[in-house]
Amino acid sequence: MATDEETPLVDENPPRSQPLNHRRDLYILCWAFLLIFLAYGAVQNLQSTINTEGDLGTISLGILYLSFTFFSMVASLVVRKLGSKNALILGTTGYWLFTAANLKASWYTMVPTSLFLGFAASIIWVGQGTYLTSLAQTHANDYNLHEGTVIGKFNGEFWGMFAGHQLIGNLITLVILKDEKGGSTSGTTLLFILFLFSLTIGMILMCFLTKRNGKEEVLQNSPISFSSSVVSSLKSMLNLLLDIRILLVIPLIAYSGLQQAFVWAEYTKEIVKPSLGERGVGGAMAVYGVFDAISSLAAGRLTSGLSSITIIVSGGALIQLIVLVWLLLGYSVTTGVLGKFLPLLIGALWGIGDGVFNTQLSALLGLLFKHDLEGAFAQLKLWQSATIAVVFFISTSISLQTMLVIMLVVLCISVAGFLFLTIKVEKAFSYHAS
Repeated sequence: MATDEETPLVDENPPRSQPLNHRRDLYILCWAFLLIFLAYGAVQNLQSTINTEGDLGTISLGILYLSFTFFSMVASLVVRKLGSKNALILGTTGYWLFTAANLKASWYTMVPTSLFLGFAASIIWVGQGTYLTSLAQTHANDYNLHEGTVIGKFNGEFWGMFAGHQLIGNLITLVILKDEKGGSTSGTTLLFILFLFSLTIGMILMCFLTKRNGKEEVLQNSPISFSSSVVSSLKSMLNLLLDIRILLVIPLIAYSGLQQAFVWAEYTKEIVKPSLGERGVGGAMAVYGVFDAISSLAAGRLTSGLSSITIIVSGGALIQLIVLVWLLLGYSVTTGVLGKFLPLLIGALWGIGDGVFNTQLSALLGLLFKHDLEGAFAQLKLWQSATIAVVFFISTSISLQTMLVIMLVVLCISVAGFLFLTIKVEKAFSYHAS
């Protein structure tokens, strides 16, 4: 007899009485996020090279992620009140406005839209984590499948498709933008208009998601005042911080944000540009995106529970550890074919690690915090965005070597805490629950 893990994700002949729209919603969510972030991801990558006057682009991103950090503290409350579908739709508007602001970039357009995007990003990501996990749990329950396996596969499919935004968005940038004499760049207006079109289609797709019912409807119709709800939400977040499990996961969450910010702030500037030039940034990020997508799909397919998550995370961390040590001790900018190949290899390896962390952290939180998904995913985005904001603000004042040392230390601490969680703490929780 086949075990739960061996049971197909979707039965070939499911009973007619069972709902059939779970995978439909998954694909709508995947396509919507792909269209939104192929635009925003490319726009973000361009900030430090297009909006250079007064470091407007870099400072705008720092403001964005500070706002993201602040609003993450109440994002779970907003998602509970709005419902995850409405939160996803509202969150899309922030990315649209930020992209539109780049058509007339100035302090008066970029700073307000960066602040609003911080709020929008906090609710769209808490909404995404809540919606996707709820979708997977419902699918597993309706089809009598192993919950951990379904959560892993749904996350793998989502993050695999999501990672494709780096490939598509950067290839579009590579085709549209032209380097002019004197270091100027042409084609930005056409590029941003294309991205606004992509964002609009993504927003429309969000409207076709099936509304998640049950707990969300109760919370939306609750007569409790907003101020009381804010206090309750903050207390809930603080109470979650008393859970030893989240405390042991937070360092890994922080590192996942740190390694993403490293790509945006340091990898393109310090590793790619000296070897491949400014035009090579799009190609290198496309390679990064391809391997990120492949890694996400593979990691999701291999996820079946806590033990598999432990093995996969350890493998991804080992790959990034090797890259960090290589950059610290042996890497130098070289000429010729090898000089052009090595930055791409580093991007590919780093993309594998990022795909692992994206899929496995989402699956881990979905498994450990079933009764407070919004709060758990709010913690995920709170610590990720805080780390990213710090990197954007300090990257201009510290050397690459210092950044690598910081990352190496944080990686070691985070993996140690994660392994302690999976080996010791979760066994204790499982024992008391049984």
